[in-house]
Order: sequence, then structure tokens, then C-alpha cells
Amino acid sequence: DIHKLIEAAVEEDVTGDWGGLWRRFRAVVETIPRRARIAELEPVVADLAALRDDVDKLLEIHMESTNPSGNESQSERQQSDSNTDSIFEFEPALEKSGAAAEPLTRTAEPPKTYPLGLVLKACPEIADYAVDGIGNWRDFMITAAQVRGYLGVSPSAYEDACHVMGQEIAAVVIACILQRAQHIESAGGYLRVLTEKARAGEFSVGPMLMAALRANGATAKMTG
Repeated sequence: DIHKLIEAAVEEDVTGDWGGLWRRFRAVVETIPRRARIAELEPVVADLAALRDDVDKLLEIHMESTNPSGNESQSERQQSDSNTDSIFEFEPALEKSGAAAEPLTRTAEPPKTYPLGLVLKACPEIADYAVDGIGNWRDFMITAAQVRGYLGVSPSAYEDACHVMGQEIAAVVIACILQRAQHIESAGGYLRVLTEKARAGEFSVGPMLMAALRANGATAKMTG
């Protein structure tokens, strides 16, 4: 769904010539005849594939430029640790009562990571677990803390991921894992492996998120 990716990028103020890409998309679509032979569609498919590659490149550049590296500064890591505390103050109450918790206070400001709209387009299933929907990053992180239990991820594994990756990135990883839950034998074990890679500076969530975007776009195309 190229047009959905472009719309999401515009909504989230992702840097890029999205107007030009949109015009290219419309120009290609308008060349598609109502009744076309396979041979006539081949150049259209090629043009759309090239356009999708250009869209993906811009999104990847944005993700790489906004993603905290595995060797982030100590001050950034301390801020992530502080934010993590707020999630885990909330989580025990959630597990015991099964009800929605009070809004978090330490994570009210949107994190400088990825556009939330793009994350939700890549991993839409997490929205099904939100009590009152996901309207901001705070809602997203609260929902991720709840989803980790459904996935069988232990509190200690998730807490470690939050400390190493940062609370926001760990939440995105949980959403990506949920999206592929049927293909992952042990979500907890998988998260621990990714956490160790992140600890060594060998993991970036960008490729994982881009893969989810592509997979979700392909699924939507097949079912649409």
C-alpha cells in the first residue's frame, strides 16, 4: 500500500519529497487500463516496484537518523532507565487487576524514535489490546507492557530490554514480535537474544520495523 505509507509519512512529518512521490504514484495508477493484458501490466508493476523502493529508502533513512544507536550516550541510557521505572510501577497492578491503570506521568512526552503512525501501520495488531485505543506514545507503551504478558515474556526479560534498548524501542520490538507471534516459538527467548545484541551494539529495530511494514503491506494487498 504505497499510498498509505506516503500518507503516514506526511502525517508524521517525515522528511522527503512526498508530494513528488505521490504524483508519481498517481501518474502510474492512471496509466492502468481497465482491461489490460499481462504484458501491458508488466511496466506498471516495474514502475510501482521502483516507487516502493524509493519510499522504503526514505523511510529507512528517517529511521536510521532517529534511531538511538547501540552505543547511545550514558545520559540517554539513564533517561531510558528512568522511563522504564514508570512502566514497571504500572505493570504489577495491571497483572493483578486486569484493569486499565492510571496514566503514566514520566512518559508523557513523545519519544524521539519513530513516527507512531508508521509503527502502527507496521504492527496494527497491538491496537487490538489497547483498552481505550492508542492515541499517543504513552498509550502505546502501556499496551506493550500488557502485551508482553500475553506473549509469555517475563517481567525481567522486558525490564532488561527496556534498560538496554530504551523503553520506546523495547515497546516497538514487542509490537513487532506480536505481529509475527505465529512464527516465533518463544517470544521471551527471542526478546532476550535481541536484548543481548542491542547490549553489544549489534541490533537496530529499523530493519525489523521495515520488514513488518513490507509484510503488513503485502498481507493487506492479498486480503484487500
